[in-house]
Amino acid sequence: MKLMIIRHGDPDYELDSLTEKGRREAGLLSKRLVNEQIDHYYLSPLGRALATAEYTLKAKNAEGEICPWLREFHAPVTDENTGLERIPWDLLPADWTAKEEYYRRDLWHTVPLMAKGNVIDEAKRVYDGIDAILARHGYEREGSIYRAVKPNREVIALFCHFGVECVMLSHLLGISPVVLWHGLCAAPTSVTVLTTEERREGTAYFRMNTFGDTGHLYAGGEPPAFAARFCETFDSDERHD
Repeated sequence: MKLMIIRHGDPDYELDSLTEKGRREAGLLSKRLVNEQIDHYYLSPLGRALATAEYTLKAKNAEGEICPWLREFHAPVTDENTGLERIPWDLLPADWTAKEEYYRRDLWHTVPLMAKGNVIDEAKRVYDGIDAILARHGYEREGSIYRAVKPNREVIALFCHFGVECVMLSHLLGISPVVLWHGLCAAPTSVTVLTTEERREGTAYFRMNTFGDTGHLYAGGEPPAFAARFCETFDSDERHD
């Protein structure tokens, strides 16, 4: 089995849609995917993901299934310094790296900042969501691995968001999502690919072949958007907060 996790195009967050650049990106993405085997499409209910998927679904004359759990990861926490609400997957490096628990797949959610919110409950919602999809297609979770009940080479595309993508990857690969949220960057319309590894009959693990691929953008002369990135040097005028 192959999973293709696709982030939405350059977003207009205020309108929950795509910018003009995002629409160009989605068009180039569809040109990449139109000749690929994709057997099933699962979509976030949010507008920017649906607008991105629309280009590919139209090009392939296909339909997708909306999954509420594929929305952007939503589990607000209270900033310990400002007292304001913020998302849990945008912390300053000096803050999160100072806490060893954040590196642990079994303890990341026990840090007081996370524990005071409903972060683990929302994460389990995502874990259950991806496991239900995989079980539907022949792979059932058993501990930290999957039983290949009905081994197959189906290709599943999930159109969603960076935050929830990292939570899925944390569950599939056994890594703290905090490390993925802050150590990876998936540009708009980037494609992450995982395939099953079944080296022993009846058991499967997902291995990531490609993360955040934007080759379709470069092929179309469209540079990747800056979304999901921060300033490369402090003295720049790029995004700091």
